[in-house]
Amino acid sequence: MTSISILRAGPLTTLQDAGRFGMLKHGISSSGPMDRGAFAAAGAPLTSPGSTGIEFTRAGLSFRAEEALRVATGGGHFQLTVNGEARAWGSELQLSRGDVVDITPGAAGNYGYLRLERELDVPLLLGSRSTNVAVGLGGFKGRALRAGDQLALAEAGSAAAALRPVPPSDGPIRVLWGLHADLLDATARQAFVISPFLISPSLDRMGVRLVDAARIFLGQRRLSLVSDAIVPGDIQILGDGTPIVLMRDHQPIGGYPRIATIVSADLDRFAQLRPGAEVHFRPVTLEYAQ
Repeated sequence: MTSISILRAGPLTTLQDAGRFGMLKHGISSSGPMDRGAFAAAGAPLTSPGSTGIEFTRAGLSFRAEEALRVATGGGHFQLTVNGEARAWGSELQLSRGDVVDITPGAAGNYGYLRLERELDVPLLLGSRSTNVAVGLGGFKGRALRAGDQLALAEAGSAAAALRPVPPSDGPIRVLWGLHADLLDATARQAFVISPFLISPSLDRMGVRLVDAARIFLGQRRLSLVSDAIVPGDIQILGDGTPIVLMRDHQPIGGYPRIATIVSADLDRFAQLRPGAEVHFRPVTLEYAQ
């Protein structure tokens, strides 16, 4: 039975749960929320949140509840109305049948979350309901949501939380030096930690390209290597010197040097930086990161 009717969905609006772990050896990344902390925080007000929620991008989301339903929102900063009446962003909502929720662009962030006090009725695939749109796996028919989609709800959610909210931090994005950092010149490594980069408009769930105005990696030697495994947060230097940060739907292996890896505590914050935002990186030790 239809319980949510999607009226409007921005690009890359997908179903996500905690992620599809243990599959990288088979060539499948974990997916899951781009901002894991915000996903967890959005579910926190609910007594028994479902494990799967809706992740939407800056364009927002609009849907109609086809039955009474309790939901909560979080992530980024968006505008929220119910039947045209403004509500506070990040609030818990008790919806009645026929209520229309409209989420529109706000002041900050790339990703927002809708959590429900019910499970979404989509199949578990390889232990997860997360969508990987790059390969058409999981979620709702293996694709992003769009207007006209009808989502059914199953049993009540579980109070057990697979992810926990992470307190936000400020300052530079902290990184560990990567496996291939020593392949790059010392001058390039020094410039990496003192030069600002910009978030480019070229970003999605696979990766975020950075604007390197100083072209600090241009002309570096050995920018093509034998491919090996990749993890979320790896900062890869492409053959033309462009840095790209690999995100939740990253490819399983890569053949470009990785100068550093964003520590998991800062990857959520990085994911929410909008195009044009300035970003600085600060190396830390493994002990500090842990």
